[in-house]
Amino acid sequence: MMKTKIWIAILVVGVACLPGNAQLKIFGIGPYAEAALPAGHLQQTNANGLGAGLGIDIRLSRFALTGSAGFMHFGGKKVNVTEGTAKTTTINVIPIRAGFKYYYARLFYFKLEGGAANYPDGDNSAFILSPGIGLRFPGLDIQAKYETWIKNGSNSFWGIKAGYNF
Repeated sequence: MMKTKIWIAILVVGVACLPGNAQLKIFGIGPYAEAALPAGHLQQTNANGLGAGLGIDIRLSRFALTGSAGFMHFGGKKVNVTEGTAKTTTINVIPIRAGFKYYYARLFYFKLEGGAANYPDGDNSAFILSPGIGLRFPGLDIQAKYETWIKNGSNSFWGIKAGYNF
C-alpha cells in the first residue's frame, strides 16, 4: 500500500512539472519495457515476468489507436512434488496486441487491447485481453494493466509498462 502511494506521488509531481505548452504528438512509435506479477494459476507455477518490445500510438482527439509487438518471459518456479522439488516450465511468449485508448483527461487514459500471445516453442497461440490505465507525457507512456492469455484455461498477470514514443 505504501509503494502505491509513493508511485502516485511521483506521478502527480511529474505531471505538475510538465511545461504548460507541452504538446502530445499525434503519431508515436518507440520501445517499451514491462514487468509482470503473475496472478491466479500462473502465480503458482511461474516467477515474475519481464518483457520488451515496440509500440505504436495514433492519437485521434480523445481516442487513440494503439498496437505493440514484443517478447515476454516468465521463469520457472521450484514447486513441491512427492519426490521433493521440481522446477516448472519457463514460459516465453511473443505478444501482438492492438486496441484503443480513451483519454479521460489530457494525460490520463483508459485502454483496452486484444491480440495473440504466440508461443515460439510450438504452434500454439492464445487470445490476449488487456485492460488498463495510463499516463502519457510528451514522449513517455506509463501504464498499469491486467493481462490474461486465454486458451484452455488462462494465464494472467498484473503489469507495469513504460515506453518512449519518438
